[in-house]
Amino acid sequence: MEIATECVATIHYTLTDDSGQVIDKSPEARPLSYLHGAGNIVPGLEKALAGKKPGDSLEVDVKPEEAYGERNESLVQAVPREAFKGVDSVEPGMQFKAQTDRGPLLVTVVEVGDEQVKIDGNHPLAGRKLHFAVEVAEVREASPEEKQLGQANQPQTAA
Repeated sequence: MEIATECVATIHYTLTDDSGQVIDKSPEARPLSYLHGAGNIVPGLEKALAGKKPGDSLEVDVKPEEAYGERNESLVQAVPREAFKGVDSVEPGMQFKAQTDRGPLLVTVVEVGDEQVKIDGNHPLAGRKLHFAVEVAEVREASPEEKQLGQANQPQTAA
């Protein structure tokens, strides 16, 4: 069976940056299962996987506009330190969910000052070209429940 819309594809992947540094990798015993065509993975990778079959391997370079988008500098802002009430220690690299007029947004603390905290609402991989090495492990028809939910059921692991 080929990867197509409303199929569940299971893949092993390694994601690297331009220097070859590994950013993310599927655990050997837990490959990633996703519902093809539901927007569960970056568009550039999803396009490259269409038509592939179990056993196929491929390397895909995904441009920012087909991944997490270009960086938007208007999403980098200084907010009053008091916006972090109840948080004992605010440090660079910490992530928080901020409420915006467009809904919740995950922000990363970039810099901490006495009066203000600089936050970045861009995805950490925004503006970066992504390099995927992928092996297709399995392809199957999605269940009615998976189609309705818009995502693949993840295998349960023993406790």
